[in-house]
Amino acid sequence: MTALRTAGWAVLALVVPAWLAVVEVLWLPLRIGPVPVPLSVVGAALGNLLLVTWAHRLSGSRVIALLPAAVWVVIAVGASVRRSEGDLLITGATTATQLVGLAFLLVGVLFASFAVGRVLSRPVRAGSGSGGAR
Repeated sequence: MTALRTAGWAVLALVVPAWLAVVEVLWLPLRIGPVPVPLSVVGAALGNLLLVTWAHRLSGSRVIALLPAAVWVVIAVGASVRRSEGDLLITGATTATQLVGLAFLLVGVLFASFAVGRVLSRPVRAGSGSGGAR
């Protein structure tokens, strides 16, 4: 049953950040009038920080906690590479919208690496937790 539970958390740790990364990438051109709205930058920061932390807290596994950050980075970087059809979702840094795209990548990677570092720096609990002999 433990293996099934761990597999379930792993699937959630892959699916939820993948969906969130796609939504954030599609929010990049969001504007109110002529002003770009950096909602995807806020989503990348909070999403990466919370998903890594929650994945670790709920699953108890450091490996599963790394999955949300890895999935987010793969999708975000993939959206910044021009495809053979010419599609490009995150562009360079010359206009305001392009600066939001660059901020999205930088803030997302920064917060993902911070969250992963916090999870990996926590000491591993040893023993059964029953308070028995050490």
